[in-house]
Amino acid sequence: MRMFVAVVPPPHVVEHLDAFLEVRRAAAAYRWAPAEQLHLTLAFLAEVPDRKLDDLVERLGRAAARRTAFEVAIAGGGAFPNVGRARVLWAGLDLDQQGRIELSRMATGARAAASRAGVPVDGQRFRPHLTLARLGHPDEVTSWVRLLDTYRGPSWTVDHLTLVASYLGEGPRHRPRHQPVEEFALSG
Repeated sequence: MRMFVAVVPPPHVVEHLDAFLEVRRAAAAYRWAPAEQLHLTLAFLAEVPDRKLDDLVERLGRAAARRTAFEVAIAGGGAFPNVGRARVLWAGLDLDQQGRIELSRMATGARAAASRAGVPVDGQRFRPHLTLARLGHPDEVTSWVRLLDTYRGPSWTVDHLTLVASYLGEGPRHRPRHQPVEEFALSG
């Protein structure tokens, strides 16, 4: 099963960002992420065997319990690999020093939990972001990044992480369908 471990913003935060983007999306023929699928990936797990799921869930629960809740807001943005030849447009996060440390440790803990459960973790080093759009071909997106740099959404407390199953091609317009499997509370 294809899965990922994520921080999922609460509905009021997603609605605020979605309202900001809604009037602007038509200006670019990008593949915009559906609002209900916005998340911050901590660990991507391309193939989780059913027999390893229980161990993974147990280990993620322990990893989450070692972390402390923190405040965050969606703010700013950028592009991968860069603004001149972007393939992905993303929103960033506004975190204080403690929040940056906790978020980084959450990602490290989620990846370690998966590895210890025998589940390979895909991806490169952790770079916190929420994917807003994917581009069909590399494009220059400086104006979009400048626009995103004017955005700051409402703050919220990250107090849990979520294990999500991703079913390719089962969502609207043959996109992935995301289904939360389990939530893990942080220590407080």
